[in-house]
Amino acid sequence: MRRLSSPRSPATARIAVTALPFALAGCDPVINIAGANFPGWLLCALAGIAIAAALRPLFLATRIEPYMGPLAIVYPALATLAACLVWLIFFNRV
Repeated sequence: MRRLSSPRSPATARIAVTALPFALAGCDPVINIAGANFPGWLLCALAGIAIAAALRPLFLATRIEPYMGPLAIVYPALATLAACLVWLIFFNRV
């Protein structure tokens, strides 16, 4: 069986992959705070970090933090989870 070649060259694929982030940059929601424009993902990341930091005293009070595993992995994962949840709650366009 003869293999069909793609009509696209590798250079065309590289150009498309390079241009894709610039094309998607306009899809990001922008929030205006006191005259300054902030991307939505930045505010979600800050909210995720704040939520993870706010949950630490709860974990200490209930004495479950020593059993949570490597904290250098757990807290960034918790911050990422919280940031994704904030994104879904405030920026979900269904």
